[in-house]
Amino acid sequence: MDTLDAIILGIIQGLTEFLPVSSSGHLELGKAILGDSSVPEESLLFTVVLHFATALSTIVVFRKDIWEIIRGLFSFKWNEETQFSLKIIASMLPAVVVGLFFEEQLEAFFGGNIRFVGFMLLITAVLLYFADKAKDTNKKVSFPNAFIVGVAQAIAMLPGISRSGATISTSVLLGVDKTKAARFSFLMVVPLIFGKIAKDVMSGDLTFSGENNIAMGAGFIAAFIAGLAACTWMIQLVKKSKLSYFAIYCLIVGTIAIAYGFLAK
Repeated sequence: MDTLDAIILGIIQGLTEFLPVSSSGHLELGKAILGDSSVPEESLLFTVVLHFATALSTIVVFRKDIWEIIRGLFSFKWNEETQFSLKIIASMLPAVVVGLFFEEQLEAFFGGNIRFVGFMLLITAVLLYFADKAKDTNKKVSFPNAFIVGVAQAIAMLPGISRSGATISTSVLLGVDKTKAARFSFLMVVPLIFGKIAKDVMSGDLTFSGENNIAMGAGFIAAFIAGLAACTWMIQLVKKSKLSYFAIYCLIVGTIAIAYGFLAK
């Protein structure tokens, strides 16, 4: 992988991690259309590096919120921060179960099946459309809502279902305030990313080669900067009820992907 490829993949990862268009879906579409030789396969180490970069960008954007949560936890009281942390844990459970027990079945969907990705993008479009039309509220994420949003996050492990789109839309459709829904959506994925990194490190699956240090660094920086921009932008878009733009985008790309999938057969 050369430096330019790493930067391109870093930008794609950084933007689509937060924008509701499905990062895994777009990478699958790119590989199917351009060919694996044009869009090189990411090594596990490079994937970890990019996800680490987007996790750090989330921490930077929500640094004040995270600091307040940590302070609240160490007060050892049943306060709002403790409850929020437990809601995050509840939201993680479905994805943890899928990741631990259904990893092989999940990987079967990542085989360049462009029609499947297209149909999943259409589902994302529908979710975004209805969430955009939902009325504004001041409701917070409850414990039952946190688990339901977690189920949406687990389903979004399929290529074409946007993680941020699915979790924010589900929260909003449950009546949660749009800004609070976006905040919860972005914070809930941080422990999962670091947990996945820790799992890969402890399993010994990661292999390090000094040959790609420059490319790795370039991809990390690109993903981090793109992630900062996308995360901040997405929060503003949710506040202003602009999710319908992404619904239209997913509808168009999904339809093209389905048509292309049939024509390519």
